[in-house]
Amino acid sequence: MPPLTYVIIGTVAIALIFDVINGFHDAANSIATVVSTRVLSPSVAVLWAAFFNFIAMLIFAPRVADTVAKIVHIDGTDSVYVYVVLCGLIGAIIWDLITWWLGLPTSSSHALIGGVAGAGLAYRGIDVICWDNVWKTVQFIPLAPIMGLVMAFAIMIGVFWAFRRWRPLAVDRVFRKGQLFSAALYSLGHGGNDAQKTMGIIMALLIAGGLMKPGTELSLTDWNTLWIILSCHLAMAIGTTLGGWRIVKTMGMKIAKLRPVGGFCAETSGAATLFIATHLGIPVSTTHTITGAIVGVGATTNLSGIKWGVAERIVWAWVLTIPASGIISAGCFFLSRLLLSGF
Repeated sequence: MPPLTYVIIGTVAIALIFDVINGFHDAANSIATVVSTRVLSPSVAVLWAAFFNFIAMLIFAPRVADTVAKIVHIDGTDSVYVYVVLCGLIGAIIWDLITWWLGLPTSSSHALIGGVAGAGLAYRGIDVICWDNVWKTVQFIPLAPIMGLVMAFAIMIGVFWAFRRWRPLAVDRVFRKGQLFSAALYSLGHGGNDAQKTMGIIMALLIAGGLMKPGTELSLTDWNTLWIILSCHLAMAIGTTLGGWRIVKTMGMKIAKLRPVGGFCAETSGAATLFIATHLGIPVSTTHTITGAIVGVGATTNLSGIKWGVAERIVWAWVLTIPASGIISAGCFFLSRLLLSGF
């Protein structure tokens, strides 16, 4: 095998590791509310979320994967783009691990977009970037949490009105069961949107290495792409099973104190946001979405009960993610060029 083949195989492995880290890093998004309301124990919650992460491949068309595969203009005759994808992945992983260690629920999605864009800029400048795909991703940085917040607020008000004559204990019993359904929906949305991002990266890599024709579509009925879909969803599910408890604590316990009814409303609105974005082919942050939803629920009862200091730290991490991961990836690309004189 030529050396480039080894690089491609290694990069696919790193992409799947990123998917595991993504599931690990974003486990809190699917289970924070269901754990903080004590509907499920942490160990059972992660298994519940992982199952629905995996079966999401049967529900959503790979439109997000197509968007991510086209963050940079891939030239199938230029093998250097293989290194662009590799360095983009490395930069995203480094940033994800930094923010995980700090306990900040930042976006693995935006880290990946920023990483690949940063490595592409380092190689060919601004002309290599598919700005339409980047722009619609950037637009949803504020839109995803706002959508989650507004829908969660509206659903919570509607639930308050519908159950206004019920006793609190009876409401809790109903929504403890309801949260199993809402957590499943959110995990479906999480798996559908996030696993596709790694699928798109692997597609871009194979096109850059000349192993796949530009324009090839991912399909469960095509053996040439089936392995990509299965491996990415399995990696996501494994990562979710491992869990990310530092971020669970921030998401489910520090932003706002939730009851089962609040957890249900937050997860339902978050799931609706993810379903819409995935249908439109927009890679969004599951972290942004559920954070906005939790704030929307908290705002219906007690604005002072929301820990705005924690929310502020999270917002700063959101703002920094794309440029920070891009700078790290660009640095990785320049370092690779120094170490490997062949490109």
